[in-house]
Amino acid sequence: MTGDEEQTSDDDGGAGRQVGRKVVGRRSSRWLKAVGFTLAGTLVLAAMGAGYAYWHLNHNIKSVDIDSALGDNRPAKTQSLPTTGPSASASPLPSEALNILVLGSDSRSGKRNQALGGGSSEGARSDTAMVVHLDAGRTKATIVSIPRDTLVTRPSCPLPDGGSTAEVSGVMFNTAYSVGGPVCAVKTVESMTNVRMDHYLEIDFAGFADLVDALGGVTVTTDEDIHDDDSHLDLKAGEHHLDGTKALALARTRHGIGDGSDLGRIGLQQKLVKALLRQISSTNLLTSPAKLYRVADVATASLTTDTGLNSLSKLMSLGQSLQGLSADELTTVTMPVVTAASDPNRVVAEEPEAAELWATLH
Repeated sequence: MTGDEEQTSDDDGGAGRQVGRKVVGRRSSRWLKAVGFTLAGTLVLAAMGAGYAYWHLNHNIKSVDIDSALGDNRPAKTQSLPTTGPSASASPLPSEALNILVLGSDSRSGKRNQALGGGSSEGARSDTAMVVHLDAGRTKATIVSIPRDTLVTRPSCPLPDGGSTAEVSGVMFNTAYSVGGPVCAVKTVESMTNVRMDHYLEIDFAGFADLVDALGGVTVTTDEDIHDDDSHLDLKAGEHHLDGTKALALARTRHGIGDGSDLGRIGLQQKLVKALLRQISSTNLLTSPAKLYRVADVATASLTTDTGLNSLSKLMSLGQSLQGLSADELTTVTMPVVTAASDPNRVVAEEPEAAELWATLH
């Protein structure tokens, strides 16, 4: 082979390698572009999914403009604490004391509610009423339960059509919700306690059952055997891990425990609140976005709030401000009551004990 031939051979090999490199380069470029487009598309879809999820959860929440309906003729607002220290300029979470009226709305209509242990009457009732007081700093809280059988003076309440209900004395506390909805419930509580309700939260009982299921159930310890034909609940005394259906039955139970009064049911509901708080604290939802979304979806779908809590961002801010609150720092009490002289099946506030209790929530 001549030198010229050797040179030609070397040139051909170099050209081949250059062509090969160009082909590989083009393929690599196309592959990188494909990966880039795929990642970009995934990020766009994720952003769209997150945006839709936020929109969906936000639109789950129903609200009532209680402040506008009641106007200024109300107890004074809780005084806000001034924010100091290094976090003052970083939009700190709220930390002032707060009073929230929480009602359990128990619908008895529809096949699902019947299957969940509802009664035979139509419509919704507020069988559960709790005033949740958050101490300044939000690391301690007190829940005061109001028996639904308490006889009260129900004030005149504004109605959506522009009219108003009449003031009536000696009626059951839960009639306020029946005749005037959340607005009348808040006004009645403020009238009987002289404490401003800063916010309102209403939880649908059927939604409560779904929330318990989404969290994987709750563990509750009962002090005595329970057999209640109305709520369809049978439990032996001891520790039980309850699914949503049984947890809701426990919240509704009154005839199968104690003297069959509403006071026995309140004790069970208070146990459930603490059990639910413990379950939420022990469930690391941040490690499972799908489970977090399911919990958020059923929680927001079951809520009616005042306009001060009527968005996902407002509820998240409230929730984040409670990160330092544990079940052990939650005190549950019942408004002091005595049997009503007019009806042995009804109770009235025991004074001055009841007034002294409400005074601690200012």
